[in-house]
Amino acid sequence: MADIIALRAKMAKLAADARSKFDEITDKTTEDRATEITAEFDAMMTEHSGLSATLERELKLEEIDTRSREIDTRRRPNGGDVSGNKGNDDDAPTYREAFHEYLRAQGNVAALPTEVREVLNGGFGQVEERAQTAGTNSAGGFSVPDEMMANLIRTMAVWGPMYDSDICTIINTSGGNPLPMPTVNDTASTAGASTEGATLTDDGGKDVVFAQKTLDAFSFNTEWVRCSLELAMDSSEAMETLLTDLLGERLGRTANLQLSIGSGSGEPHGLVTATGAGKTAAATGAVTADELLDLVHSIDPAYRVSPKTRMMFNDTTLLALRKLKDGQGNYLITEAPDGSGRMTVGSVAMPYSINQAMASMATGTKPIVFGDFGKYFVRKAGGVLIGAIDDKDFWPSFGVAGYMRLDGELGDTAAIKHLIMA
Repeated sequence: MADIIALRAKMAKLAADARSKFDEITDKTTEDRATEITAEFDAMMTEHSGLSATLERELKLEEIDTRSREIDTRRRPNGGDVSGNKGNDDDAPTYREAFHEYLRAQGNVAALPTEVREVLNGGFGQVEERAQTAGTNSAGGFSVPDEMMANLIRTMAVWGPMYDSDICTIINTSGGNPLPMPTVNDTASTAGASTEGATLTDDGGKDVVFAQKTLDAFSFNTEWVRCSLELAMDSSEAMETLLTDLLGERLGRTANLQLSIGSGSGEPHGLVTATGAGKTAAATGAVTADELLDLVHSIDPAYRVSPKTRMMFNDTTLLALRKLKDGQGNYLITEAPDGSGRMTVGSVAMPYSINQAMASMATGTKPIVFGDFGKYFVRKAGGVLIGAIDDKDFWPSFGVAGYMRLDGELGDTAAIKHLIMA
């Protein structure tokens, strides 16, 4: 914890120093001095980015250590409680503990204590069981505990902003049948003046025009990850954390990639693919602040006030935006010192999200999108599943795999636009 506090303090000081350094540039600053100050500012921002990455790793390690300590305090030797006693219902293991006893026994259910077998056979809720033989847990494998599922979802959201309910509109369904989604865009229609005693026009010219899009459920999996008997026995619960993070990252990257640039044919209709052009840049590898403002104003003001309105681009594009300067060497784009993901272009302030699945600035690419992300719908069918199995093909190892079904579609094409390079 001391390291984390120190890192945060150093980051805050760097941000404050960078702001002070930036403010040193005035109309009276010589060109040589402005260049020197700019170099110092860039060095501070580079160091700040490095510290931010270190802090993220430290927080992740702290979370892992905390979970490991919690598991250690709850473990019951040989199926009993921490004192070694066995017996009553109060001492029955949790599904999480029973699952790990199963892994340590390498699927030898007969060697497990009675209370552990009862917990495993009883299941743990609504998550699908992955078994070698339908309806027979002991014949193949047992689902990973729901606590691991929660960690998996959090990891996926970190690796994919398009999978985050705070950014897009998420629709959770228990099944994967086609889900019709009615759409309507009535923003061009207005009301007319009314004359006393006159009959209202009824020629159909003001009828609301509806359309329909369909959300399907495309399947993706991590393939089997084989874990040896020796590793499972020696690593104990540490393997749960490792596999959760790794499989979560795989699924998160895949989901984010599909929801960002999926073609819409046999796979999700990715956000970038589904949007129309809001602005074409004059250059092939750079943008200007004015072009960003043009992109912002290509969206109707009704969408710009949404709490989910934002820009999205990859980290390489963010760096290019941060380097934009005017003729006096002043940076055109500023950000909150705490790095909260909000930037200001001129007098326009807006949040942004980093999406590494998006293209960088190059000829004909679409590196930046802007608009109301609440109009992009992500359909999650049946939740994310993790399966563990052991059979003659794996023994004495066991396999763990992740599986998900999803789709994505832009419900209103007027709500989000992209900037395309020349």
